[in-house]
Amino acid sequence: MKAILVNGSPRKGGNTSLALEELGKVLLEEGFEVKTVEVGLKAVHGCIACGRCKETGHCVFDDVVNETAPLFAEADAVVFASPVYYGMANGTLVSYLQRLFYSAGTDWNYKVGAAVAVARRGGLSATFDELSKFFSISGMTVAGGQYWNGLHGRGAGEAKEDLEGLQQMRTLAHHIAFLVRATVNEKEKEGGYPEKEKPIVSNFVR
Repeated sequence: MKAILVNGSPRKGGNTSLALEELGKVLLEEGFEVKTVEVGLKAVHGCIACGRCKETGHCVFDDVVNETAPLFAEADAVVFASPVYYGMANGTLVSYLQRLFYSAGTDWNYKVGAAVAVARRGGLSATFDELSKFFSISGMTVAGGQYWNGLHGRGAGEAKEDLEGLQQMRTLAHHIAFLVRATVNEKEKEGGYPEKEKPIVSNFVR
């Protein structure tokens, strides 16, 4: 089992890293191979809707998106974590995810996804909602926990004092592991994933 943890914070060793470390420890104990992708300090261009990725199979901007895209093809679970900026996720992370999901060509169906938000005080649930949108539109299984997945802390390491938040990370990790195992077992039992209908696309303006 493989899990990719995407860190959208530009602060290495900060509270977002702490959240992923707490979660990652449990995933390792559950038998996962865990890889962390650091995005926060990368220069990530936003999507320009050029459509070239549909012709070439990769994004026209050759950066961390193309570099890491192959990792997600084999991943069973993904976790996106971000600090809260103005009640939203880090813009670098959002640009990364928008281009990744549109250009990578990954079959996201039935992969397990989870979002984690880290804040001094407010904006956790809004950021959690923002990141979770990538999962539901892509046919993924969304992992929950015992609350909306978040951790509180301002200064580096301060989140260690948020005992409930740390417990949320551990609970989330166990839920991810359970869902991945259930998905793999069901796939093997039934001989594959359910057959998909051809997508129907309707525009409001014709």
